[in-house]
Amino acid sequence: MSEGTEVKRSLKTRHLSMIALGGSIGTGLFVASGSAVSTAGPGGAMVAYTAIGIMVYFLMTSLGEMATYMPVSGSFSTYANKFIDPAVGFALGWNYWFNWAITLAVDLSTAALVIQFWVPTLPGWLISLFFLVVIFLINIISVKTFAESEYWMSMIKVITVLAFLVLGGLMIFFGFNGKPSVGLSNFHYKDAPFVGGIPAMLSVFVVAGFSFQGTELIGITAGESETPEKSIPKAIKQVFWRILLFYVVAMFVIGALIPYTSPKLLGSGVHDIAISPFTLVFEKVGLTGAADVINAVILIAVLSAANSGMYAATRMLWSMGETNFAPKIFAKTSKRGIPIFALMATGLFGFLILLESIFGKNVYQLLVAASGLTGFIAWLGIAWSHYRFRKAFIIQKKDLNVLKYKAPLYPFGPILAIVLGIVVIFGQDINSLVNFNWFNLTISYMSIPLFIGFYSYYKIKYKTKFVKLDDIEL
Repeated sequence: MSEGTEVKRSLKTRHLSMIALGGSIGTGLFVASGSAVSTAGPGGAMVAYTAIGIMVYFLMTSLGEMATYMPVSGSFSTYANKFIDPAVGFALGWNYWFNWAITLAVDLSTAALVIQFWVPTLPGWLISLFFLVVIFLINIISVKTFAESEYWMSMIKVITVLAFLVLGGLMIFFGFNGKPSVGLSNFHYKDAPFVGGIPAMLSVFVVAGFSFQGTELIGITAGESETPEKSIPKAIKQVFWRILLFYVVAMFVIGALIPYTSPKLLGSGVHDIAISPFTLVFEKVGLTGAADVINAVILIAVLSAANSGMYAATRMLWSMGETNFAPKIFAKTSKRGIPIFALMATGLFGFLILLESIFGKNVYQLLVAASGLTGFIAWLGIAWSHYRFRKAFIIQKKDLNVLKYKAPLYPFGPILAIVLGIVVIFGQDINSLVNFNWFNLTISYMSIPLFIGFYSYYKIKYKTKFVKLDDIEL
């Protein structure tokens, strides 16, 4: 291993597009979409996913503007450091690493559950450990190995969703496989299409937000893109429309084919891989073996998420090593440009959390809760960084034409993203907020004191100040 600190710019546009797209197509779509429809009805679910989809679009355009101008791996931490306050950059970086390292362990545990669907006698820890080794090897060989594996796993997910949308559409409007058309009667069933009013829709906002997490990976990959000024804008445009199409049309298909009162939908949740609305719809159109097929796709989705998590956490830790937010050893890379020590630390942390899930369920659940809102906090960091980045450009009288990609509708975009982001964060557990259930509030909002803790530590130790707009280095 050489003593380098540089990553390799070898990711192509197709890699970036698929990584961002695949990052947001996971258990949130294949499993949790059922609970969204059962909670707010088909109309409520569609509105909530559309609103969060628009928010994510503006977040991605904000990230795109900064990432094309200053392409770095681990970008959120670096941008917050430069454009807001080093203490915010430090807190964002460690929060994001912590989130993905724990998510890695959660995904590996979920992969074991999926395999046990077929082989119930196989020990879960053995399955999880096997997949951890596989993902570690994919990430240690080269960034191209990671990108290619992610590209093909994402391709399988996309094909499955397209098949679901086409077959579901045929069943709704024309009938399929000898079965008559269903029509839109379920949209008028009982209280449909909108159920439970604003509180129900707010809770689906949170589900939708979790489903879309991973799209920000495009900012992490920017530092390893061959042509960031071309690849990132193209990926942003493609991904937004595809995500909106996939999620909103999927909600329409599920809502039309399955009544929102169905107990099978009510039973579906992020960790309940036995019940997927995709399985229910494929069974409804008469496809035998649907459960096995969807289970295999869910396994691919979970492994894809774990693969992305390993990559994102590693690059964030490498970036923090570069900016002295983490020990310098994490900034070292192999001769193939892999942040080797950052990768090993992430893999080891994932392994320890995995052990904890086997031997200490309570601590594991607390750690998962602690990581719950960190993705949303990262989104707020992106929007805030962009708002100040562009404002500094204007105040310092820089030519905006220098920007290779300009985020549309500034400052409306980042402001909307900040407002909706705060709504989603505080809507995380609306019932506990209304009823002041302190125990549940502590579990649901643990990420916030964690972020404040990281921020306060760095702020007090280094006495950092908010960077004045005139002083921002552009």
